[in-house]
Amino acid sequence: MKYQAVVFDFDYTLGDSTDGIVSSVNHGLGSLGIPLADREEVRKTVGLSLKETYRQLTGDQEEAKAVLFEIYFRDMADLVMTAYTELFPDTLGLLRSLKNRNIRTGIVTTKYHYRMDAILDKCHAAEYIDMIVGGEDVRAAKPDPEGLLLTLDAFHLSSDQVLYVGDSVVDARTAEAAGVDFAGVTTGATAREELEKYPCVGVYGSLKELGEKVCS
Repeated sequence: MKYQAVVFDFDYTLGDSTDGIVSSVNHGLGSLGIPLADREEVRKTVGLSLKETYRQLTGDQEEAKAVLFEIYFRDMADLVMTAYTELFPDTLGLLRSLKNRNIRTGIVTTKYHYRMDAILDKCHAAEYIDMIVGGEDVRAAKPDPEGLLLTLDAFHLSSDQVLYVGDSVVDARTAEAAGVDFAGVTTGATAREELEKYPCVGVYGSLKELGEKVCS
């Protein structure tokens, strides 16, 4: 494999937090007196910042309400998110394989760093991840490339030595903005055709397929 590091998005790329996200989103909306969102509506916002999630679900551009939504979301997420999150079946196998070949691994996600630490500990995956950049570690959320560029800098690698893996258009745009190769996975809410509109080394149906075709 030509890459010296593989960096992943988390939600719908390495794992599934849908139940926790839906609960937290609807706690935030309900606390503001806003009608609750259905599960599929919420799934389509996964990967956005919390403020963008609020704006997309409500159409409301008021900053103060978006900030309150963020607070209410976090209050519920602190209670349920780790318990309601599971890794995909192929995740640990791929991470172990990369680690065994001395390929660096990272996660760049809109999830909070402390929450990712808790999830990885719960799922016995922390030892396979070299670096996490969470939502509170950057000034600008994806698709701004700040988090991915921080990872490249920490790994002392150039953009052509790193692959970014994600499930969404936001992830594809993040990789493009950082100048790194992108591999898409269709384990989220974004169709293959949407991911293929962006520069990518390929779009795969699972992490197992990605590992066989790109990371072997």
